[in-house]
Amino acid sequence: MKPEDNPLQSLDQWDDDLLRRYPKQPAANQGNTSEEFRSYDDAPDHVREFYRLNHQRQTVEINRLKREQFLPLNRRQMGIWEAMEFLNTLIDDSDPDTNLSQIEHLLQTAEAIRADGHPRWFILTGLIHDLGKILCLFDEPQWCVTGDTFVVGCRSDSSIVYHDFFQENPDNLDPVFQSELGIYTANCGLRNVMLSWGHDEYMYNVCKDYLPDEGLAMIRYHSFYPWHSEGAYRHLMDEHDHKMLEFVKLFNPYDLYSKSNDPPDVELLRPFYEELIAEFFPSKIFW
Repeated sequence: MKPEDNPLQSLDQWDDDLLRRYPKQPAANQGNTSEEFRSYDDAPDHVREFYRLNHQRQTVEINRLKREQFLPLNRRQMGIWEAMEFLNTLIDDSDPDTNLSQIEHLLQTAEAIRADGHPRWFILTGLIHDLGKILCLFDEPQWCVTGDTFVVGCRSDSSIVYHDFFQENPDNLDPVFQSELGIYTANCGLRNVMLSWGHDEYMYNVCKDYLPDEGLAMIRYHSFYPWHSEGAYRHLMDEHDHKMLEFVKLFNPYDLYSKSNDPPDVELLRPFYEELIAEFFPSKIFW
């Protein structure tokens, strides 16, 4: 992998940019439009470069190839907590503002959900929703791991961040891929479309035999900002998607706003979460 394939110093820099684009409490009565809150012009150069690579390279061909490479789930066999410890080996020395480990970040999301009294499957979903980032440890470039997701195989929606970068995508030359429906049919259901490859799609496939549909939707769609936050792709949705959208919207604030510099006590919390994991998952699963 070439260094230029990874312009972000850490995956957290994409999370930080989400907070810039979707602030928790926009100033009230300031006359700001939602478009102004979604202004991308002041993003750091490395974030812009990340999105340029992502939009240029996430083609139908690449997405089919990535699914062939990873969805046989034959890379490793390990339990959920073991996978969390594996992700913890993804060292991030670039963020001087926090010393939190990857496990501590996962626990922060889960604990915020738990504190609000949500069901146990919801808490577990918060714990594991970002575990697909272990793709980085399988030598996947950043543009294949993180970033806002979108539908491939049809015209890219104008709400997608840095939409102009799609001009460099080879699929832009295919008239089928540039039609509104592309390779899909109206109201076919999002379960039947290809979302751009990354940690969401990977983790959804790892978990799909173990969690309820609501939790699976939270995992698969939590980075699908054009859909759950911008209202795009309604013409591809079926009745099931409309139900799942409400759960994804419920989950989104925990994903965006639960991170803090106050570290959870991992060893104190571990017995609770190991018991919770065992309630839904076998001791080892395929990755």
